[in-house]
Amino acid sequence: MSGETDLSKMLATLAPQLHDTEFVFCTFPLAAYGNHTDLEPIASFIEAEGLTLVIPRHRAEQHGIAYEGAFRCITLSVHSSLAAVGLTAVIATQLAKHHISANVIAAYYHDHVFVQNGRANDALAALNALIS
Repeated sequence: MSGETDLSKMLATLAPQLHDTEFVFCTFPLAAYGNHTDLEPIASFIEAEGLTLVIPRHRAEQHGIAYEGAFRCITLSVHSSLAAVGLTAVIATQLAKHHISANVIAAYYHDHVFVQNGRANDALAALNALIS
């Protein structure tokens, strides 16, 4: 099943879901993809500076891994197409109006928005206000 591309339909069926787990973004300068699976990463990205992992906060603390800030994940339950135009912009703009940063990761079926832990409920309310 291909994802939705119509912006108005995506917003109408956004159905944002806030996850309980706190996540952190960590970097490992000399690591390669597949390293650190014991940290239970939910996302990874290789940059010129090293491997970035998004991991549960408790795993970082257990292993003494440095991080800057804790985040909660809001999954947009709508199955948006990777070719959809405008959804990320609308989400980021809405959160910016409330002074909430948006770190968006697009996966195959859904977009996942990482927001500051202390602003997670405000972010959820702001996203729910977009539903038309």
